[in-house]
Amino acid sequence: MTKRKPGSTPPRRFWIPEEIEQLRREYADRRTAELAAVFRCSTARVHAKAADLGLHKSEAFMESDRSGRIQRGEQHPNMQATQFKPGHQPWSKGTKGIVGTHPNTRRTQFKKGSMSGAAQHNYVPIGSERINADGYLERKVNDEHPVPARRWVGVHRLVWEATNGPVPSGHVVCFLPGRRTADRGKITLDALELVSRAELAQRNHPRNRDPELAKLVQLKGAITRQVNRIAREAKEKKS
Repeated sequence: MTKRKPGSTPPRRFWIPEEIEQLRREYADRRTAELAAVFRCSTARVHAKAADLGLHKSEAFMESDRSGRIQRGEQHPNMQATQFKPGHQPWSKGTKGIVGTHPNTRRTQFKKGSMSGAAQHNYVPIGSERINADGYLERKVNDEHPVPARRWVGVHRLVWEATNGPVPSGHVVCFLPGRRTADRGKITLDALELVSRAELAQRNHPRNRDPELAKLVQLKGAITRQVNRIAREAKEKKS
């Protein structure tokens, strides 16, 4: 017989009539783990078979400490021995701030501003530049913003703000047609313009970017209206 690795799932097994009868007799008042050991299978398989048979634990078993449930005032003596008693005074009462101040503890604590793991490996200093997924050149402007993406600002926006101040609400800085670039030396004020978000959305609409697509959209709308009219007239005739 092949030896099963520790922690692996037991192979599928079939229940014989004698086992089913024993499960019917003992499931209500016996721990599932004990039954699993008897039947040489996982507790999950015992629970599943019990569910198929409509079996449940008895109330007496569920109220006993053998069920593993913690019940206030009815626990096993070994559990009661370690419980807090009414009026108990914690060891740390009156010593506010003492936890975590031991030199051995403080030596391994994270320090303010420290980084670890991927954050430390991927860190770049303020002033670094990168090209984002949309092809725009960005510059890191701070380390404080809680959202990493907001630590980076488009260089074209920074160039515009250097002359004109903060971008007004509801507006964006974008490149003039044909002037978009990720070359730092070519991102100049004369290549930029300030537009409202509504205007930018209108510009980027597929119908405005592709005249042929606009014609197809109009044609589709006309066909849909005709189909709806024919269907409506047919329905009216039937009624």
